[in-house]
Order: sequence, then structure tokens, then C-alpha cells
Amino acid sequence: MTATLIWILVALVVIGLYLSWTAGRLDRLHARIDAARAALDAQLLRRASVTQELATSGVLDPAASIVLYEAAHAARQAEEEQREVSESELSQALRAVFAESAQVEAVREVPGGEEAARELTEAVRRVPMARRFHNDAVRAARALRRHRKVRWFRLAGHAPFPMAFEMDDEPPSALADRAA
Repeated sequence: MTATLIWILVALVVIGLYLSWTAGRLDRLHARIDAARAALDAQLLRRASVTQELATSGVLDPAASIVLYEAAHAARQAEEEQREVSESELSQALRAVFAESAQVEAVREVPGGEEAARELTEAVRRVPMARRFHNDAVRAARALRRHRKVRWFRLAGHAPFPMAFEMDDEPPSALADRAA
């Protein structure tokens, strides 16, 4: 009788430790999602800021400047629900303006254009990487949250179900060629 109680107690302690470890792992994944989201937000803001700077610098023709400025402004001012759409529209505007390498070369030829083109190239290259890191963390947390033990014991607590950030982040081909 005493041996049975000891084994039951040991089993409960082992189960408790395992559940505690799983809850800690889930908490670390949620912290990783928060950090990745902050990094993604920073990269999106950087891309929009660099785009706005370029649009107002007078380096581009007026039509391209207006298109880029409005798309960048909309991306910076978007509410959370519309963020993915406005960031996708900024990506499309960048692809439309920098569809040909001649436009990038024209920017590079004016004073200060080399630096502006380099900053924009870096910004559009970093956004897909930041989005990938964020979505990978979301994918890992979702996989763990789908396990029965996590649902049955409510190990996620009241944390919202993590959502991936889906947007069109394909860089303009002329800028992607420069980055390679």
C-alpha cells in the first residue's frame, strides 16, 4: 500500500514537471514571437521610412514619388487589421517603380542617390527575413498549442492564439539584383 502511494506520488511529480516544462517552453515561444514581431515591425517601419525619404528627396520623377510616398504613408499609418494589406501595397508600389534597373541606376547617379539606393536595398531585403523569423516562431507555437496536453491542461493560459503575418514582401527585381 505504501509502495503504491509512493509510485503514484512519483508519477504525479513527473507529470507535473513535464507539464511545467511544456508550459515554460510555450512561454518562451510566445516571448520569441513577441521579439520577432517587434523586429518585423522595426523592419517594416524602416522600409516605409526609407521609401518616404526617397520619395521626398526629389531623386525620382514626380509620378513615382507620389506613388511611393502615398504607399509608404499608408503603410506607416495603417491600423493593425489593415497592416498586412498596406504593407503588401507598399511592396507592389516599390516593384512598380523599380521594375527596371534603369530606375535604380538613375537614383544612384544623383548626389546622395548611392546611399539612398543602398538603404532601400537593405530595407527591402530585411523585411522578408524578419517576416520569415516571425512566422517560423508562430508556426512552432501553433504546433505546440495543438497538442492535447496543452489544451487539456490549459498550459497556454489566456495568451491569444498566435497569428502569422502574411503579406507580399517580394522585393523589386532591380533592387534584389543589386543586393546579390
